[in-house]
Amino acid sequence: MVDNLSNKKFAEWLKVRYSSPSQFDHTISILSELKLNTICQEGLCPNRAECFSHGVATFMILGNKCTRNCHYCHVAPGKPVTIDKTEPERVAKAVQQLGLSYVVITSVNRDDLPDGGACMFVETVDKIRELNPKCAVELLIPDFKGNFESLRSIVQIQPEVLSHNIETVEEIFSKVRPQGNYLLSLQLIGKIKQVNLLQKTKSSLMLGLGEEEIQIEKTLRDLIHRGCDFLTLGQYLQPTEMHWPVKKYYTPNQFEKWRLIALGLGFKHVESGPLVRSSYRADKLQFHLTQKMNRSIQDNSTLPIFDNTLITIT
Repeated sequence: MVDNLSNKKFAEWLKVRYSSPSQFDHTISILSELKLNTICQEGLCPNRAECFSHGVATFMILGNKCTRNCHYCHVAPGKPVTIDKTEPERVAKAVQQLGLSYVVITSVNRDDLPDGGACMFVETVDKIRELNPKCAVELLIPDFKGNFESLRSIVQIQPEVLSHNIETVEEIFSKVRPQGNYLLSLQLIGKIKQVNLLQKTKSSLMLGLGEEEIQIEKTLRDLIHRGCDFLTLGQYLQPTEMHWPVKKYYTPNQFEKWRLIALGLGFKHVESGPLVRSSYRADKLQFHLTQKMNRSIQDNSTLPIFDNTLITIT
């Protein structure tokens, strides 16, 4: 089966093929049964058919309505739902039933909550580890509006990978992410390393929003400067006609060029390609997680001391 992504005619490398319809149906059935959201479905990820066919999904907690309205994202903005305290256990059960050894958890933005939803990330990881002690966990977190205590609570549970997507270059950022801030996102990644130097970090960049090559390289250098370990680069695809238009389609060779540039700048692992997304084949990172981190929470006395609880923009 081929998913052409829209009615437009795309290049061959933007067409998705997948097999194993039975596994696809099994994954959908588990998600439906446990009433779980995925960014794969809500964000119209082009790889959702392939991933579901392999029993893989990226869970999206805290509902399916986002308090922000990024112009590239298909996740629906709107009034957020009441927090469901049973969600962490349902996610853990899905991980168990799918037999995952590596799982990615993300969320909508919840600017309506004092902690931005950080406590639900913590509870979800706790439940996953309780039912699936051998499963590695990657968290893809929002910026929490700069709330350092929210960030700190998540770093302290020591996920195998902690990810925050920069998404685009500074020059375009405010146009496509009007409720976010480029420098705030960079600082968040830097603060993670200040809390735990051994914490593996990751970010993602979409290409095709109108960025220039010099701006891409600057963004990669900004991420490296903040201690970002892993990177994904993918082609932006316009979800609907109401979203930000695609300014340029990059070829596979161009993505390979940027992969090599990123590795040369110091990233430990880079996934780069037209259909690559921040959580696509995230399990490949297991090979790079050679240092086993102590699961126990560090004493507060061993953590850096900051003079405020907000990440400041400088």
